[in-house]
Amino acid sequence: MASTIDLGFLVREPADVYHAKAKDFLSAHALNEFRRCPLLYRRKQLGLVPDRDTTAYIVGRGAHTLILEGRQRYERAFAIGGPINPRTGQPFGSQTKAFAQWATQQSKEVLSDTHAALVEQMAAAVTEHRYAGELLAEGIAEGVVRCEYGGHRCQARVDWINPDADCGIVDLKTADELDSFEASMRAFGYLYQVAFYRALIARASGHVLPVHIIAVEKREPFRCGVWQIAPAVLDAAQRDNEEAMNDLRQCRETGDWFTRYEALRRVDRL
Repeated sequence: MASTIDLGFLVREPADVYHAKAKDFLSAHALNEFRRCPLLYRRKQLGLVPDRDTTAYIVGRGAHTLILEGRQRYERAFAIGGPINPRTGQPFGSQTKAFAQWATQQSKEVLSDTHAALVEQMAAAVTEHRYAGELLAEGIAEGVVRCEYGGHRCQARVDWINPDADCGIVDLKTADELDSFEASMRAFGYLYQVAFYRALIARASGHVLPVHIIAVEKREPFRCGVWQIAPAVLDAAQRDNEEAMNDLRQCRETGDWFTRYEALRRVDRL
């Protein structure tokens, strides 16, 4: 029988409370931005570059909420549907003025019927996947961990932590398609993100947990896949994270927020 860990170190708080503390704590998302371009990280920190919120992000949040937090929480967090066109008897499209006016009158995020249907299909795909179902059978969704790490006050809001020590940390991603998802893990910094989670949880709990990523497609055929991330990969990503954190300390001390493209580069292969 697998051992279990005590999840009492996790903080439960609303997402807006967590995000309001971003100015005081370093997150995996912010560290990924810094690694890519320290200057952009700094400008976002100063509020000079606003974050974009696209329909794809809203659909992704809807899927996360339904899959990880359940239907009751999903229905509290999202208004679904929209106004009906009296001429056709069908809902107005999500790009219409009527839908936009309706959306502004809601006290929560909105999903059109079409986007809500996508969320339902993604949730069904995850539920039906054998390994995804096992990982999400027990645990805590959106638990927050905070601690000192690498000379910084850090925080993470982790999609799912299963107390079964063989399951551990679970990160849920939505994807256009799964065939290139392993490349996306690297392109979008997902491996650095989960390595950051693992490091913070190790400091807070005393346990180095395994890491899994669940990905589900946002379009037909809504395939779901599960990846277990090798400890050696996470160790390498953790070393890179800690190097970036050291660079961040130096940027704060010197005020030199570079772009990483200052040096002359050479192309020597086709």
